[in-house]
Amino acid sequence: MLRDWGSARRRAATRSRWESEQSLLKESLICSNTEPWQAFPDFPGLERVGGVDISYSKEDDTIACVSLVVLSYQDLEVIYEDCHMVPLDATYVAGFLAFREVPSLPSLSEAVCSLMKTNPRLMPQVLFVDGNGVLHHRGFGVACHLGIQTDLPCIGVAKNLLQVDGLENNEEHKEQIRQLKNGGDFFNLTSSLGSVLGTALKSSDKSYKPIYSSVGHKISLESAVHLMHSCCRYRVPNPIRQADIRSRKFLVKITTVAEYSKATR
Repeated sequence: MLRDWGSARRRAATRSRWESEQSLLKESLICSNTEPWQAFPDFPGLERVGGVDISYSKEDDTIACVSLVVLSYQDLEVIYEDCHMVPLDATYVAGFLAFREVPSLPSLSEAVCSLMKTNPRLMPQVLFVDGNGVLHHRGFGVACHLGIQTDLPCIGVAKNLLQVDGLENNEEHKEQIRQLKNGGDFFNLTSSLGSVLGTALKSSDKSYKPIYSSVGHKISLESAVHLMHSCCRYRVPNPIRQADIRSRKFLVKITTVAEYSKATR
């Protein structure tokens, strides 16, 4: 009983600290275009787009694989990739995914900073992040966190609707999805107070489920959704798709090596 009470106190203290840190970081958030290439629908001057993903180990929930890829724009060919294992220093708390992912050493932000130091000419000009941006319980998801950490334009990309601020995956929402006929069609996700939190995008003609985009940092929602569609060959934008493929392959490789090492001891 005393142990449970102590654990509850520690969780409450951690949550309070995270809320304070999120509030401070949120003050630096920019939800408008900041780069010249963002001002035009064909994005002239945009040459490199990045994708980041974390794949979790099924065998050990205290480690994960961080993957950063950089693709050429517009042909979307991978020109840089980096995968490595990271410890998960914090347990997951709903609404605080960024604090489980971003600060873990070496983290997503450190992977980006490492590329800046070792090969700055391959630095992405925008990052697609597997997670939400301002479409979030407190308006500050992992894409926002990473954007502030790296000072790069970031776009949050989620496969499922985060049901916050009056957003619901109800029959009305499903009917809106059915009205999306062609790749590139989208509708805004509007909160109960009337603010637009993100979009639901039919990313390709063959996709039946939408992908959910929201601003992470230093880009407008309009630019974000159009850029996301231009980077889709399948349902998920190719930068994130490639990051996910590589992180999962790396996890399998690491697991196989570990099992071989254990078997040969």
